[in-house]
Amino acid sequence: MAGFVWNAPNPRGAVLLSHGVGEYSGRYVERYHALIPTLVSAGFTVYAYDQRGHGQSAGRRAVVDMRVLVEDHLLAREALRTQSGPLFAFGHSMGGLVTAASVARDPRGLTGVILSSPLLLVGEDESPLMKKVAPLLARVAPALPVTALDTGGLSRLADEVSAYQADPGVYQGRVPALTGASMLTLSTRLWALYDRWTLPTLVIHGSADRITDPRGSQRFVDAIASTDKTFARLEGGHHELLNDECRAEVRDRIVEWLQARSPQA
Repeated sequence: MAGFVWNAPNPRGAVLLSHGVGEYSGRYVERYHALIPTLVSAGFTVYAYDQRGHGQSAGRRAVVDMRVLVEDHLLAREALRTQSGPLFAFGHSMGGLVTAASVARDPRGLTGVILSSPLLLVGEDESPLMKKVAPLLARVAPALPVTALDTGGLSRLADEVSAYQADPGVYQGRVPALTGASMLTLSTRLWALYDRWTLPTLVIHGSADRITDPRGSQRFVDAIASTDKTFARLEGGHHELLNDECRAEVRDRIVEWLQARSPQA
């Protein structure tokens, strides 16, 4: 897989960033209100990798098994165990699901977690029949395009939507069967584990998100056992909050949250 690091000159901590479905790590440099350069300027070295089937990494485009992506995340965290200072995990959308699964399985080595519009509640409105059929379809036709993403609902800013739709590095098709089914399976299994979650956690979600369900974020925050947990619900916010009208507020909140939990020596 293609991995990247953006080094802070005098780091007070580090962030492992996980991108969403169809996109790639580099979008967080140019888009997302320059999140990566902002974190570096604030004293955080940023590590990221393009997940399998995404960006510069090998694999059929966006055809992924969430279980494999979780194993990748755990390996990345293991590789970062030797870095000094606090380590935080940041996950957006699908990356939020992968991050949550990784942390729920093994929280060691992390100081805190930030989830941005995380994909925590999947298939809530699907019929029982569809939920039963999904794993079978994933086995016999893993690359079959099944679920359309409402990319027009990514942001209230038309130029951000246009930039996404014109980006050749972004997978623009429907979510493949394997990807969707494994999202459903993983998200469902995780709910039984969240009551053991004790890490400091910030969850940010827009109330008008039509791609990932904000009810999942509220349910997650209610479920975890952490005494340091915050759910920032942005009224009217769409899926890519750092590319939305509230982007400056969201970026500032992320930086302030990280700095408050990584005091400089």
